[in-house]
Amino acid sequence: MPDLTALQGTEASLASHDVDAVFIFILVIAAFFFVLTQGLLIYFAVRYRRKKGEPPAKTPYITGKQWLEVVWIVLPSLLLVGIFAYGVIIFVKMRTPIPGATDVQVTASQFQWSFKYPDGRTYSNELHLAVGKPVKLIMTSRDVIHGLFIPDYRQKQDVLPGRYTYLWLLPKRIGTFDIYCSQYCGTGHSLMRATLTVMGQNDYLAWEQSEKQKQQSAGASPKAKGKALFDSSGCGGCHSIDGSAKVGPTLKGVFGSTVTLADGKQVKADEEYLRESITEPNEQVVKGFQPIMPTFKSTLKDDDIAAIIAYIKTLK
Repeated sequence: MPDLTALQGTEASLASHDVDAVFIFILVIAAFFFVLTQGLLIYFAVRYRRKKGEPPAKTPYITGKQWLEVVWIVLPSLLLVGIFAYGVIIFVKMRTPIPGATDVQVTASQFQWSFKYPDGRTYSNELHLAVGKPVKLIMTSRDVIHGLFIPDYRQKQDVLPGRYTYLWLLPKRIGTFDIYCSQYCGTGHSLMRATLTVMGQNDYLAWEQSEKQKQQSAGASPKAKGKALFDSSGCGGCHSIDGSAKVGPTLKGVFGSTVTLADGKQVKADEEYLRESITEPNEQVVKGFQPIMPTFKSTLKDDDIAAIIAYIKTLK
């Protein structure tokens, strides 16, 4: 678990220093062997060159040395395993959910980014975060494959149509950082840029309060909208929200839990699981229930599904 209070250093995010360390580790190893092999190559070429006027020497018969071959195989193999292990450790650290992270919905489309906060505030190509506060980006695409890439954070994640992908961020330095699309997504790909602004916690709270007042009349929060859609779509007819038994499994406390499917497989009920349960309900049927739920793929938009999921996440 990362220490959220340890914000020393000049790195921009939780992962940036570690990713740089992996690259430097690989660079040092590669540079060492480059200098070693090329240095020996130059030395032998000069030391054993045929001098002018000397007759060609007969090439001696050279036998192999088994211990040298073993060392030359084992040593590079160990180094490769070390590089792999180091990379896996950093990868797991980057992919481990950060406790207490705020959810931000990210929608990619040709050729812009949309960021929606839990209270319903939505910004185009602008993401504002507080330093030292973890954030979970829940991302999907309206059209083609995109890729959210923050170079200063050394973090990138593909954004796919029809499913959710995730990225956890922990800003550690105040400033403004660029966000790019890392996948060629069409003729306007080079223009698909956004800005990440990291502010001090007091400045962020002041900005957030000001923005809430500005957008108070823009509409209900995703949770309120999700509850309205939940009721109007008839979800409560099959799914209870208080733990009681109905035709379908209860939704009370389902988010974040481990669900056992009809085939015995266990899956975590995250945002992607809930989205699939709404759009393709009979693909992952919960154990003890029948595959009778209709699909809402054609009746609910992506924003509607995200709102319903936001509501289900409150049913604890």
